[in-house]
Amino acid sequence: MTDPRPAASPTTRRAARADALLDVTASPVRHARARRASRIAAGFAAFVALTLVVGTGAAVAAALTGPALAADVRLGDEAGDEPLPLPEVVQAIPVPSMTGEAATGDICALDGVADALAAGDDVAAIERAGGGEAFRAAVVSGGAACIRLDDAARLWVVVNKHRPYDPIDYRPASLALPGDVRSLEGGALRADAAAALDAMVAEARVDGVGEIALQSGFRSYQTQQGSYGRQVSARGVDGADLVSARPGYSEHQSGLAADVVACDGWCGTIDDLAATAQGDWIVDNAWRYGWIVRYEQGRTDVTGYVPEPWHLRYVGPQLAQAYHDGGWTTLEEFFGLPAAPHYDG
Repeated sequence: MTDPRPAASPTTRRAARADALLDVTASPVRHARARRASRIAAGFAAFVALTLVVGTGAAVAAALTGPALAADVRLGDEAGDEPLPLPEVVQAIPVPSMTGEAATGDICALDGVADALAAGDDVAAIERAGGGEAFRAAVVSGGAACIRLDDAARLWVVVNKHRPYDPIDYRPASLALPGDVRSLEGGALRADAAAALDAMVAEARVDGVGEIALQSGFRSYQTQQGSYGRQVSARGVDGADLVSARPGYSEHQSGLAADVVACDGWCGTIDDLAATAQGDWIVDNAWRYGWIVRYEQGRTDVTGYVPEPWHLRYVGPQLAQAYHDGGWTTLEEFFGLPAAPHYDG
């Protein structure tokens, strides 16, 4: 077992010896030694005070000029006494590194972000910003002046009952059919979303959960007019607004939304998905391929829609991971936006 008592330092031993030398009951010889010890103690105290001043000055000089001062000078008072080491010299005072980018707190000032945005490379822009969570946090805190959540051409666009497209009949520049996914209505997606859906569906097959098919992808402004109109005819305006977006307010118009169904030889409806192995797998794994479930159970007060476990929204792998890791359930809250349960007009 280690002795818990601290070892006596040279200074402590010397102080004890001085106390003994100053004992009034000691012999004349010891009185002489006491006077000598007093002189030594006084000299030593003066030296220590000087050393502290010099040491402090040396530390500052070392920080400003770089070279370290020698620390090998030692002092002894009597022959045979242990030499007393001088205080260690501080070699340098660390100075925090400050950059203009860190001082502004704006991810748009970070190297490569502006170039990636200009090139239309959203994934690279998020990466240069520090990843999905850093990107999200910057947007929420106001540290992303160059990021527009209403830009329909971007992965991070937020479309809801308060945020229509501009222009209202926006159409993606390019659309593509998924290469190896059954498309029941011949729906296309934006090219990056189509490739991500291909990868997700292929992995679901490998995992043995069965086939996932695309029920509906891109819908134009004109197509959504017909779809919403049918819901109004069947449910009235208030009922339609819970299950269908008005033209110009639908995520499907961005080309980044996919309604999916489960198939087992034949394909079920969107309402069947939640009770299938494919539906469970999507909840656990869709984020790995850049997809989130956009309208979740119990969040109608924020999104304005009843739960739609079949409605997936592509936001890219980095933002989807941040969304999953943070336990988010609405894109509005993810980006610090107000709830949008109703249309403004």
